[in-house]
Amino acid sequence: MASHETSFDRRKRRVRAHLKRVVGVGRARLSVHRSNQHIYAQIIDDAKGMTVASASTLDPEIRASIKNGGNKDAALVVGRLVAQRAIKSGIKDVIFDRGGYVYHGRVASLADAARESGLNF
Repeated sequence: MASHETSFDRRKRRVRAHLKRVVGVGRARLSVHRSNQHIYAQIIDDAKGMTVASASTLDPEIRASIKNGGNKDAALVVGRLVAQRAIKSGIKDVIFDRGGYVYHGRVASLADAARESGLNF
C-alpha cells in the first residue's frame, strides 16, 4: 500500500531530523506554526522541555495593533515580540524550526523580524 505522506510531512520530517543533530548544542529552538488566520512562534528549551517565550496574533497586545492575523505584517509584529520576550528571558541564540513550512512569505517575515530584534540564528 502506498504512503499518503504529503510534501509538508516530508519537509517537516527532514527539518526535524536536521534539528535533532543540532539541538544538543545547548541552544533554544524558535518554532513557528501558521494557519490561514494566525501565526504563532515560541522559543522552546529542549534540554528542560519547556517553552521560554511565545507570541502569536492571538495575544491581546498584538491583536489591538493589527487588522488581519494572517499576513506578513502580522508576522513581523509576532517576530519582534517573540524576540523581545526571549531576550528578556536571557536567550539570544536560537535554532530556527520552520516545521514543514517553506521559508517564504509569513515564515520568512517572522524570522527576519526576530533577527532584526536581536535573536541570532
